[in-house]
Amino acid sequence: MEFSVIGLLLMLLIAAVCGAAGQAIAGYSMGGLLASIGVGFIGALLGSWLAANLGLPELLTFNVEGKPFPIIWSIIGATLFALLISFMRAPRRRRI
Repeated sequence: MEFSVIGLLLMLLIAAVCGAAGQAIAGYSMGGLLASIGVGFIGALLGSWLAANLGLPELLTFNVEGKPFPIIWSIIGATLFALLISFMRAPRRRRI
């Protein structure tokens, strides 16, 4: 997959917005901009895989230089990923 610099920056921006939206819906933030980008890309992979296995259609895809980026499934996948991480990293109660 080859992107121009503008295409790569646009893809990173879309992933950051989707990751931030997923984290906001989940109510758990993993960090700043780089974490949102990572969560957005993982969400896109997870959401697309989930949609393909359930036979659901692609909803609201954004094409960057001919490569589709599924916005809705990315947000759903990012939300699921953020919820999974929040359950695994839940703070433990201290005994007194």
